[in-house]
Amino acid sequence: MADERDVRAAALVVDPDGVVSGWSESGRLLLGWTAEDAVGRPVTDLLAAPPPPGFPESSGSGPDHTALIPLRHRDGSTVDALVSTHPLFDADGGALGHAVTVQRWDRRPVIADLAFEQSPFALGAYDPELRFLWINASSGRVIAHSEDQVLGKHYREVLPEFDRELFPERDDKPYTDQLAEVARTGEPARLITVFRPLGSNYANAWATSIWPVRDAEGRVRAVANWGFDMSAEYWARQRLLMLNEASRGIGRTLDVIGTAQELAMTSVPGFVDSVTVDLFDEVLRGEEPPLSPASASGEAVALRRAAHHSAKGDTDRAPGPPTPVRHAPGSVAVRCMVTGRSTVQLAVEPGEGGEWAFGPGLAADPAHWPPGNPLIDDSIAAEGLTGRITVPLRARGALLGVVAFSRSDRPEAFTADDLILAEELTAKAAVAIDNARRYSRERTTALTLQRSLLLQQLPSQEALEVASRYLPAGTGAEVGGDWFDVIPLSGARVALVVGDVVGHGLHASASMGRLRTAVRTLADVDLPPDELLTHLDDLVIHLASDLQPAGHFQPTGEFGATCLYTVYDPVSRRFTMASAGHPLPLIISPDGTRTPASAQPGPPLGIGGLPFESAELELPEGSLLALYTDGLVESRERDVDEGGTELLRVLNHAVTSLEGLCDTVMDALLPERRTDDAALLLARTHALDPQHVADWDVEPDPEQVPRARKFALEQLAAWGLEEASFVTELVVSELVTNAIRYGEPPIMLRLIRDSSLICEVSDASNTAPHLRRARAFDEGGRGLLLVAQLTQGWGTRHTTYGKTIWCAQSLSEPQPFPDNRL
Repeated sequence: MADERDVRAAALVVDPDGVVSGWSESGRLLLGWTAEDAVGRPVTDLLAAPPPPGFPESSGSGPDHTALIPLRHRDGSTVDALVSTHPLFDADGGALGHAVTVQRWDRRPVIADLAFEQSPFALGAYDPELRFLWINASSGRVIAHSEDQVLGKHYREVLPEFDRELFPERDDKPYTDQLAEVARTGEPARLITVFRPLGSNYANAWATSIWPVRDAEGRVRAVANWGFDMSAEYWARQRLLMLNEASRGIGRTLDVIGTAQELAMTSVPGFVDSVTVDLFDEVLRGEEPPLSPASASGEAVALRRAAHHSAKGDTDRAPGPPTPVRHAPGSVAVRCMVTGRSTVQLAVEPGEGGEWAFGPGLAADPAHWPPGNPLIDDSIAAEGLTGRITVPLRARGALLGVVAFSRSDRPEAFTADDLILAEELTAKAAVAIDNARRYSRERTTALTLQRSLLLQQLPSQEALEVASRYLPAGTGAEVGGDWFDVIPLSGARVALVVGDVVGHGLHASASMGRLRTAVRTLADVDLPPDELLTHLDDLVIHLASDLQPAGHFQPTGEFGATCLYTVYDPVSRRFTMASAGHPLPLIISPDGTRTPASAQPGPPLGIGGLPFESAELELPEGSLLALYTDGLVESRERDVDEGGTELLRVLNHAVTSLEGLCDTVMDALLPERRTDDAALLLARTHALDPQHVADWDVEPDPEQVPRARKFALEQLAAWGLEEASFVTELVVSELVTNAIRYGEPPIMLRLIRDSSLICEVSDASNTAPHLRRARAFDEGGRGLLLVAQLTQGWGTRHTTYGKTIWCAQSLSEPQPFPDNRL
């Protein structure tokens, strides 16, 4: 005979009226009721709790139904059983009642029941159709319902809030759908659910596990879950993620307005619905902000709206220039700027969860708010806001403006931790904005200094047609020390110079100005290119030693530079060049072929001890010269060689306008985000007509002086320049006489008709004449003084074979080159 403890299942029959009509021996062993006791009794007498919906209390022929139901043992105890009902039909389809199977649901030991019941985690079990089968006390407190109130009810009926998601943009499934999916697939799930309970101003985050409950045959008979409130940890993690994102997203550009926009865009929509950043006009200009925002007369504080970003699409268009805004005296924004403290405004008093017993939590605990916060201000509701945090924008003790973080579309109220997050975001942005302001001020100063030192207008000369371009680095980089120059020299020659100082900022601009002045000074001495670079190298070495820190002064950085110095002579069409670590020029002949620059570049300036070499080329008339700095051809995408090849491809020798060609080159080679200055100097060579040059070899005999004067007068008559005869005759007489008396043969007299009349006397001596003032009774010493008084300029230039004394006279009308010049 079977033992009652071994019986785990029983069977019975219920007629259409819900009365037991059939009983089994296993039913007696399982529940203690005999057939005599059970047959004829309503089946509900065997239940220890109200029957769930669908249980066969009366006639009906519904579908199969399974539920976990507590049954009443004859001795008064309760037996948990999994009850399954199956409708019965006769041959004609008439309802005969139900066959009912009962399977014991073994209960855990009492200590286990107590452990689950007293667990701080919310625990629950539901049938496959998501009807409540059991919940523990913690779950009851969470949902504010007792176990008796929810047993047999559908999950959606008790918790309709779980059918929606607080953040639909994350594409998360509602929690109820997750339960149903586990019941359907039998696959467990782990998730974090964020939702806002009914009557609460705050969103809660729950860590939850859902798993299927299977019977001995592996069939899913129920779904269970557990969860705990991890709101504090979740929101702390979200704030850390936002601060991390802010660290990456704020301060990427050294631009005040751009940084303000980064703050606004970083905060929306993850933190708030809209952000405004208002800055003082002085900050936008790179100047020092005002000492106090409040005026003595109590007038409104004038700022400019540097950024405004909203989760709505109406402000996502390209930002325009900052618009003026005025904050009234006594307004929240002004009070925050004056006191230096943030203010939180809430439209309504925040609740602590309404009917949901989530506990007070840190979010709604007034003890964690700083004094004076939050401020309940129903006036912001008229603006369509549920809350606003106003934070003064301060950096390094200076007030830069004010930031407002607003919520409108989301009803959850700000918390004390939200205030901390807003202040952290503002502090990061304030430092970045102040850095951008300081950089803007230094950049503006450096640009002003640099432009004042650069060539403002190309000098008038006839040897070369010249065009130039200079572009400083983009807003994300400091100003460099690139420069170029066009220097008219004696004998109708012209020097073309381009250089680049190491470093950026004010130091580089100041160093560039020193070098440009030094090059012009050395060019006036008419030194050959290699000698000029040698003197310039010595100067850089001395300047570098002067920059060493002394006393409390800080070092200004390294000092070095590269330089290319070239000279073009339109009379001989000779082009001489020397380089100190600088890229050589590109030379394109009139037929489009490239003329290689065969010079050997020397070391950069400031190295010392190494020579510089000059190279000389004879150029066809109409040759195109391109001098440039490495910022034009070098970038992150290409090296110097690749950039030089691209420059050569873009240069079109057939283009008539050099100005247009400059624009074409700059547009083609410079990236949108430049990291270095770029300078370009284009020149097209002209040749002086041989008929505009006359020279004569002079014998070293004083009797040759009258013949030299006659030669000069005849040449002036041939050129139609008789009005210059008197001065020219005197100048030739003095210069030729000095060359015969103090110089060495061979001696040569040359006249050049250019935009001015140039007279040159050359000899093989290296001794240079000096201008001096003769005393009243001195018989000599007045020659050079007369030359200097009667001409517009004079000087000496040394050559490989001696020296040349020259002077120039301005002509009454410009004397153009003949028509055969390009």
